[in-house]
Amino acid sequence: MSRIGYFADGPWAHQALVRMLDDPSISIAFICARNDNPDPVLRQKAASQGIDFVVHPNINGDEFFERVAVYECDLFVSMSFNQIFKARMIDLPKLGTINCHAGKLPFYRGRNILNWVLINDEDEFGITVHHVDEGIDTGDIILQRTFPITDDDTYATLLERAYAGCAEVLYEAIKALQAGGADRTAQRDIHTTGFYCVVRREGDEWLDWDQPARDVFNFVRAISQPGPEARTFLGETEVRIGRVQWMPDAPVYRGVPGSVLGVGDGGFLVKTKDSFVKVMEWSGIPRVRNGDRFR
Repeated sequence: MSRIGYFADGPWAHQALVRMLDDPSISIAFICARNDNPDPVLRQKAASQGIDFVVHPNINGDEFFERVAVYECDLFVSMSFNQIFKARMIDLPKLGTINCHAGKLPFYRGRNILNWVLINDEDEFGITVHHVDEGIDTGDIILQRTFPITDDDTYATLLERAYAGCAEVLYEAIKALQAGGADRTAQRDIHTTGFYCVVRREGDEWLDWDQPARDVFNFVRAISQPGPEARTFLGETEVRIGRVQWMPDAPVYRGVPGSVLGVGDGGFLVKTKDSFVKVMEWSGIPRVRNGDRFR
């Protein structure tokens, strides 16, 4: 039986926990949730299963190290946890520490990956389980799976698939480690460089109409609900844009980006840098008129 210390937070961690608990060869020794806002679902699950539930502001400090050392874990697993592991903690379990990352490493390191892959018009996203080192998402890869992205996808649809995908890919990687047959691929063997996606913050949701229609379409769907939604202004009124339709056959011509070109049929057309998009879902204004200008 493998004893696992689970460092986890939020919906990313829920299905993966259930998957591990369903396997009698895996024992969850403790669940460590984020200190500032411990996940209530993980807390309840720990209580119902008789699993120790712990939080700590510094997992790399002496107090926490001594506390978890007594569990004699075989493996630490990180899933959407918000603290960076230092070497002493990484190496405490016999099999080390692994992380499940909803990004195709080495290129999509960092935060808010599902938003960024849509903004970047990718045709797939990845889920990677890797060994943890003292970098950020830089450790050797154990297992990676990719999932297609179509124009029908939004932030919400990718989240749903990623929650389930992380649970399955993580479980598969743990079983490979248990069996002693897990691959280990250095990220530099895939590519010498990767890029780091910064966390998206308040203010990043403002929509720039002066860009190609395809980019507007991708930006809107990338931060659609349950994200903050794209924002723009009509006069002094803030407007949220929830969904736009991209029309690849729309004519390309010069005009004023952000101007309303036509209203009707369940939405309205807005000029972009090259052509236009049709806004299908919005809130904040009761009506839009031809000639209005968003800024």
